[in-house]
Parts: sequence; C-alpha cells; structure tokens
Amino acid sequence: MRLRRKPWVDKAIHEFDSFVFPKDRPAGEEQKGHWAEIFGREAELHVELGTGKGDFISQLALRHPEKNFIGIEAQQDVLYSAAKKIQEQGIANVKLLVFDINNIENIFSAGEVDRFYINFCDPWPKARHAKRRLTHVSFLERYRKLLKTQGQLFFKTDNRPLFDFSLEQFEEAGLKVDDISYDLHSENRPDNIQTEYEQKFSSFGEKINRCEVTFL
Repeated sequence: MRLRRKPWVDKAIHEFDSFVFPKDRPAGEEQKGHWAEIFGREAELHVELGTGKGDFISQLALRHPEKNFIGIEAQQDVLYSAAKKIQEQGIANVKLLVFDINNIENIFSAGEVDRFYINFCDPWPKARHAKRRLTHVSFLERYRKLLKTQGQLFFKTDNRPLFDFSLEQFEEAGLKVDDISYDLHSENRPDNIQTEYEQKFSSFGEKINRCEVTFL
C-alpha cells in the first residue's frame, strides 16, 4: 500500500542535517570513498538497505558504538521517523540517506563497506520481476564490488519463497552461507534485533527466515 505523502517532511527533515542526506541534498560522488572522513573516524562500515522507520539500525548502533552505520531508505517520509529516533536517543554513529538502492555504486567505493543488512525487502513475487529482488545475483555482484574481502550480507525475511530464491542466488554467486534459520524466533536469540515489519509479521504467526552470507 502506498503511503500518503507528507509535504511538511520536506522542510522538517532539515532538522537533522547533521546526519541525514535528504532528497534535495542527496549523497553522491562527493561522499563516495569518504565515509570514514564524514564520520570522523576509521571504523567498520555497516549499511542497512531499506531502513524503514529505524528501529533496527538505531538499536544496532547503540549496541555497537565502535562501528559506523548508514541507513538507506527511498521514502523520505519514512526516513523522517528514523531520524527522529536517532536524534532522540543521541546516537552519534549513524548517517541516514534518502537514496535509490539501484544507484548504490554512486555512493560507495570498492571495498568501502564491511557488511550489508537486508531486512524484509520487497519480495517482487512475479517471476518477471525477479531481477528487482535485492538478493538477485545481479545485485549480489554489485555488493561484492563494494564489500571488503570477506565482507558480509545479513538477510531476513518472512517470505519463504523469497528466502529459497535467495539461497539459490547466493549459491549461484559462489557465496558462503552460514547460520540459516527458517524459524528465527523459535530459537530465542538474545542478539536478534527486530524491525518494525518483523514485529508485525511474527505477531501474525509468520516464521522469520534469516541467514549470514560471506563474499569470498
């Protein structure tokens, strides 16, 4: 369902200019290869593709203050909620970008990223749309270029067909897949951080699938 547009966000988003790159001041070639400088320190760079309202990345950043985090979200209205969470909690190790993931190579240099997170992305269920899935081999090859050696991708979804498709794509791309779970919440992992969608889907009894992928 398409969200109703909130025109006031276009102005309000600038309250967070110290850590947000909004759609009228997008990240691009100036930032590419310079994220350590932008954060003001050398640290592992972890990137969430599809940040939503920021529950996941805010909690992750609080748990790991020694790492730098970037959250990417195409919808500025949604990212505004994430920005509010980051500011209210005084989190200093997160940057948020209103950005189209299809152009991801425009904002990161080769080997600049340590880990990608993909949580509950659009499953694009029709076969003719398979190439739009963020775990399609064409995207995986792009991530490979941007990741350091032995870089990782952590993937979660409630959609079993998408998960099975993704496992096939990981194998096709020659990636190492570990820690596969077809029912994550039954394992009661204390380190699992739930996204907004994860909370919603699991409350409906949906099983959550998860795996960790290493780019060799």
